[in-house]
Amino acid sequence: MDSVPTVGVEEEFLLTDPETGAPAPKNIRVAEAAKKADIDLQLELTSCQVETSSAVHADIGDLLTELRTLRRTVAECAADNDARLLAVAVPPTVPEGFPVTDTPRYRRIAETFGMIAHEQGLCGCHVHVGVPDRDTAILVGNYVRPWLPVFLALTANSAIYRGSETGYASWRSILWRRWPSAGPPPYFPSVDDYDAIVAMMLASGSILDNKMVYWDIRPSESFPTVEIRVSDVPATAEEAALLAALIRATVATGLRSIERGEPAPPVPAEVLRAAYWNAAQSGLDGDGLDPVEGRVVPHRALLAKLVGHTEQALRDFGDHSFVTETIAALDQRGNGARRQLQAMRTRREIGDVVSELAHATLEGCA
Repeated sequence: MDSVPTVGVEEEFLLTDPETGAPAPKNIRVAEAAKKADIDLQLELTSCQVETSSAVHADIGDLLTELRTLRRTVAECAADNDARLLAVAVPPTVPEGFPVTDTPRYRRIAETFGMIAHEQGLCGCHVHVGVPDRDTAILVGNYVRPWLPVFLALTANSAIYRGSETGYASWRSILWRRWPSAGPPPYFPSVDDYDAIVAMMLASGSILDNKMVYWDIRPSESFPTVEIRVSDVPATAEEAALLAALIRATVATGLRSIERGEPAPPVPAEVLRAAYWNAAQSGLDGDGLDPVEGRVVPHRALLAKLVGHTEQALRDFGDHSFVTETIAALDQRGNGARRQLQAMRTRREIGDVVSELAHATLEGCA
């Protein structure tokens, strides 16, 4: 592999009332304001959410600059419409409801899936990495599968929901897997196997279209990329760039394994689900399950193992120093889940949690 794979990031954000922190159904108004600033926001299933999409980048520093600009500009558009932008994966306050965005597709999803759709408001982060073709996107996913729980633990940012501690660092991950097509993907020997399962899900009605293939690795329907979508929306733009750098290096390492004819670890689905639960429950600060070796180890050790696994790619792309320095800073400061819990436990006020989230959302974006 001679060239540097490109990478792009999509971040979903919650719009909230600036006084109460409750979800605010203003995505259309904020999107219209963003359009005037030359930013095309995507409307999500519920009207209290918006999604940004970065350009395609080869340099992580350039990506970080754009992510900061997007957060700052969209936050300003939200403020102009009496809303506050939060990088948080579930609403921390008690919502009155999650109105579904009024489009034909979203109305059909809501009618078909009922409360799964109406009790939503979940915000994730999707990282796209350029690959040669769709067949490669399917195959490289097998090499990335074992590392999905590490990405989840790293970005866990949904410890508080409806004004209470959930007992999980990523409650979004638990709620998200209620969708019939969500969660860790199967091991796919070929693109034909992938297409056959998707066709079965379409025939059964468990998905309504290909965009509802919500597996945490999938070939993009719109771009020549593999899309990794396991993560909570990170608390800060810097953490989102860190996630993108690690995912790109993991994909690149998988591509090199394909070139060398090295098989991907055939991690059983039940083992991967157990590792997911550990990541969602304890986040970066607790123990996790190494799905390849079947050992319980701290998530920080698994993160260090990932950095070692991808070291050559990180160095080739000029990302090794950024990744190691950002992880060290994150270890001291804490990810979104730790910051939420610290704020909640200091004064037991949900307003403190919202304030901490609002600060983290724009940290480094001035």
